[in-house]
Amino acid sequence: MKKAIMQSMPLPHQRRQRQRGVALFVVIVFVMLSMLLALWASRTSLFNEMLVGNDADYQRAFEAAQALIQDAELDIRGENADGSVCTATNCRDKISAAPKIPLEAQDVTPLLAALDKATTAKCSYGLCTKRAGRQDFWNKKDTTDLQAGEFDLSAMTKTNVGARYGQFSGAAVGSSSSQANPILADTSADDRGGWYWIEIMHYDESSKNSGLIIGATGNPTNNLLNLNLKPNVVYRITALAYGRKSSTMAVLQQTYVRQVRKD
Repeated sequence: MKKAIMQSMPLPHQRRQRQRGVALFVVIVFVMLSMLLALWASRTSLFNEMLVGNDADYQRAFEAAQALIQDAELDIRGENADGSVCTATNCRDKISAAPKIPLEAQDVTPLLAALDKATTAKCSYGLCTKRAGRQDFWNKKDTTDLQAGEFDLSAMTKTNVGARYGQFSGAAVGSSSSQANPILADTSADDRGGWYWIEIMHYDESSKNSGLIIGATGNPTNNLLNLNLKPNVVYRITALAYGRKSSTMAVLQQTYVRQVRKD
C-alpha cells in the first residue's frame, strides 16, 4: 500500500518541468505594464506642455492687447508715449487723410457723418462710428450669417481701417524681445500683430441728473462725480492681438472718457 502511494506522487524533476515558462510570462506582463506607464507618462507630459504653451501664448497676446488699449488712449489725447504733446509727422493731426479727434461739440456730428459714409466698416484710421447689430465682430471670421450693418473680422483688420500700435503715438515697439512684446512688432499680414479701434459715441446729457454724477457746473463738495466733458462724447476702445499661434487671439474693450483739464 505504501509503495503504491509513493509511486503516484510526482518526482521533483517532473514538478520543475510543469513550472517551466511561468517566470517568462510574468516578466512579459511586467514589461508591458512598464511600457504602458511610460507611454501614459509621455502623453501626459506632452499634454501639459501644450497647455503651458497655449497659456503662455495667450498671456503674450493679452499683454499686447493691454498695450494697444493704452496706445489708443494716447491717440485720443494726442500725446506721445512719454506723455508729451504729439507734434511729429506721424501724429493724427499731421496726417491729412486721417480723421481728427473731436475737440468741440460742433466737430462731433460732421465726424460721425463722415465715418458713417466710409466704405470699409465705417472706420477710418482707427476711428469708427458705433457698430450696428452684434458687436463681437472678432467672432465673425467671414461674411457668413452677417446681419445688416455688421462687418466680419477681415474687414476690420485692414490698413487705414484699424490702427496699429504706435501708429499715432510714436510708441516704439523695440528691436529685441527683451524690450517689447514681439506680437506688436509683427505687421507682416492683416491677421498678425495687433489692432485697435476707437468708437465715438455721444454722451447722454440727461444722465447728469441721475443722482450719481453731475455736470460741469455741479457742486464739487456733494461727493458726486464731476465729468467735466468737452465735447460730450465717450470712446469705446476695442483692442485685438493675435498670438504667435494661429488659434490664439485676445480681445479687450474699454470705455474711455477724456476729461477737460482745468486751466
